[in-house]
Amino acid sequence: MMSGTNDLTQGGILKKLLQVAVPIMGTQLMQMAYNLTDMFWLGRMENSVTAVAASGLAGMFLWLSMALMMFGRMGSEIGTSQNLGRDDAAAARGYGEDAARIALLLGLLYGLVLILFAGPLVTLLQVKEPQVFQSACDYLRIVGVGIPLTYVSAAITGVFNAAGNSRLSFWANALGLVINMILDPLMIFGLGLGIRGAAIATAIAQGVVCALFLLFIKKHPHRPFECFRIRGRLARDRVGQIIRWSLPVAVESGAFTLLAMVVTGMASAWYGETAVAVQRVGSQIESMSWLIGGGFSSAVTAFVGQNYGASRWARIRRGYRISLASLLAWEAVVTVVLVFGGRTLFALFLREPPEILDMGATYLRILAGCQLFMALEGACGGAFRGMGKTLPPSLCSITSNLIRPLLCWALAQWMGMNGLWMGITLSAALRGTTMFVWFTVQERKLPKGDMA
Repeated sequence: MMSGTNDLTQGGILKKLLQVAVPIMGTQLMQMAYNLTDMFWLGRMENSVTAVAASGLAGMFLWLSMALMMFGRMGSEIGTSQNLGRDDAAAARGYGEDAARIALLLGLLYGLVLILFAGPLVTLLQVKEPQVFQSACDYLRIVGVGIPLTYVSAAITGVFNAAGNSRLSFWANALGLVINMILDPLMIFGLGLGIRGAAIATAIAQGVVCALFLLFIKKHPHRPFECFRIRGRLARDRVGQIIRWSLPVAVESGAFTLLAMVVTGMASAWYGETAVAVQRVGSQIESMSWLIGGGFSSAVTAFVGQNYGASRWARIRRGYRISLASLLAWEAVVTVVLVFGGRTLFALFLREPPEILDMGATYLRILAGCQLFMALEGACGGAFRGMGKTLPPSLCSITSNLIRPLLCWALAQWMGMNGLWMGITLSAALRGTTMFVWFTVQERKLPKGDMA
């Protein structure tokens, strides 16, 4: 392999996994910090509940954008890692370049939709308060400008992760976070732009991050390839393979978000902006679980992808088991934090009467029940995708998420608002369980091999 790559087919498994996973998890924590920074400053506005609710509603469509982003991210992670494992640097670079080109095209399309159709999109979430509606529309139109840049950054991140060199992604996002933390209070309060200022700060930070990624992939001495071009023609065979890998993951992500939007619509219609604000802040606090799990899952994808390309079957098995144990340990810690520290965490972001803080603490205690199941999902999903088998985890996710609105509706009739949160927890537990069972069956079908 080239000097800018980390050979994951040799050496201690836990050490190799951590070399890739720790920077990715750091990057994911910074993504959480991006969102929490917005929450922190918006929560200090005079109309804090309205601002937080509006950003939460707009955030649903940014979350939905992850579906199309997966075409670039999965295409680069799987195509690059497997071909590096086969020592085919030319094919690895080709997949990375085509994934970035696809990402740019899809980002331009989705960003344009957000800018032109912000009003009709927010209307779908059954917003009753006019100020919340207008603020959410303003937020969407501004952040839509940065969507293409975010998509390109995600595709290049996939290239670095697949090459086992996730540190560069970490440093690019670290600078973006610093810029966002500086600009948020300046834009929101200093210039008096309110929620629009938070959106402008985010878009500027996204632009800086994308510029750094382009610099790193083209000029950095530890870049994976000597040459990397985003401008150019798409190769039909690679595009077809990227679509086959990415489509199940994109449908999974899109379905997850759309169904989550249904639940948010229920919360908005039945319980108003207070419930939306609780869900918005609570989901950002809980993201320390699924962002870290997702980061480790990306490391598993890179690890399994390189070893799958090199036909290192025993090493894949051992890497999966080590990853699962590591994620279970992390989610156990998160569970304890959510159960016992939820109210304190909520108080950092909303300065409201005790009732809303109690609602937030209850929300987090209920969601604590599914955290260990997220460890199963992270390890199994990452391993499946590293082998290029993206359909099984996507089917497990889509099936369990289709049940979510029905569960939320039924339990809300019995438990009120807490029934909504219980439906989210039960569907997430089902998702992790079915994925674990399916991968256990799939693992037994792998060829036998010597222990690495």
